[in-house]
Amino acid sequence: MRKITKVIACMLIPVFLLSSLGATQAQATIQGPSTHAQSAALIDVTSGRILYSKDGDKELRIASLTKIMTAIVAIEHSKLDDKVKVSPTAFAKEGSSLYLKLGEEMTLENMLYGLMLRSGNDAASAIAEHVGGSEEGFVLLMNKKAEQIGLTHSHFMNPHGLDAEGHYSTANDLARLTAYALHNPVFKRIVATEDKSAPNPNESWEYSWHNKNKMLRMYEGADGVKTGYTKKAFRCLVSSATRNGQQLAAVTLNDGNDWNDHARMLDFGFEYFPLVEVAKQEQPVQNTDVVTGRGFWYPLAKSEEGSLTKKLILHENRGQSETEGKEQSKDPSFGLAGRIDMQLDGKLVGSIPVYRKGSYIPPEPKTEDATLGGIGDVSSWATAWRAVLSHLLSP
Repeated sequence: MRKITKVIACMLIPVFLLSSLGATQAQATIQGPSTHAQSAALIDVTSGRILYSKDGDKELRIASLTKIMTAIVAIEHSKLDDKVKVSPTAFAKEGSSLYLKLGEEMTLENMLYGLMLRSGNDAASAIAEHVGGSEEGFVLLMNKKAEQIGLTHSHFMNPHGLDAEGHYSTANDLARLTAYALHNPVFKRIVATEDKSAPNPNESWEYSWHNKNKMLRMYEGADGVKTGYTKKAFRCLVSSATRNGQQLAAVTLNDGNDWNDHARMLDFGFEYFPLVEVAKQEQPVQNTDVVTGRGFWYPLAKSEEGSLTKKLILHENRGQSETEGKEQSKDPSFGLAGRIDMQLDGKLVGSIPVYRKGSYIPPEPKTEDATLGGIGDVSSWATAWRAVLSHLLSP
């Protein structure tokens, strides 16, 4: 079989693969919001595009924002109904606490609620020991995940965020981590919860946790994420909100006026960088016999819409018999004709596959229907697409 590449200037990699393409950062053509933060960032969750950044790559202490990584690693590596036991190491951990008893057992799911709503350091240690075998083993998983996501200015030394040398991240990295985590429906559900109760095996009363994140009550559409504070990191906050189908996440490090600053940052993103539908799913591509396999949305300022260029790249396979075609008609890769690359100011921001008209187009998985936060289904789906796209991109 011989593959021939034909590039046509025209007018889409699924959203989960955008990070691997290096989503572009918004240009400084629009005056960003003022903040009191030492470092700040604002990201569009769907695309992974950073819309605003203030010293976004400055490596700083991040306090309990660490628990965003703790939660997503735990969700991806364990089962929600696992029983997590409180060890002597986790018991009476300094700082914020759920006041768990030594030897107490709680489901991982409930412990994750306590971790994210009340910032329990005892829960963080207990989760780490359960998932990683020890805190040290879990920290290895945290740093491996950071590398996988592409967090180039982050390093973790513990699962709770208590001040430690060598434990740091940046506003930009935390924005990317949060966008990744919010694609997981289990994580997304937990951080959007205002109040949660859980069984208490040692008392007649239940645990009752009220989310420390005031943005959930202060800002219309708020749906996450995490507060943080230590004497060295000062006030840290990651918040998220969804309006008109668009979800944004804001990050501030060392910000004494974070609630108001986050409201301004989120307002800025929704006003100036709305999601624009660039292409619809199964949309015919003009003057060809192919249709789009996915829709494509991207946050664009009005002044940028004319800067988005589209290129159709077709791959024609020769030497395949008619019989082979019939046998492979249900193969997800059969009928795949190429892709459409999307570029903004010359930088690749995404791609979508195109298929021959009438061929089988594999459905995109819905994260809310995937098992255990969509990790198994979405990961295998994303891996398959990487393989397909790697084949298409090869010379």
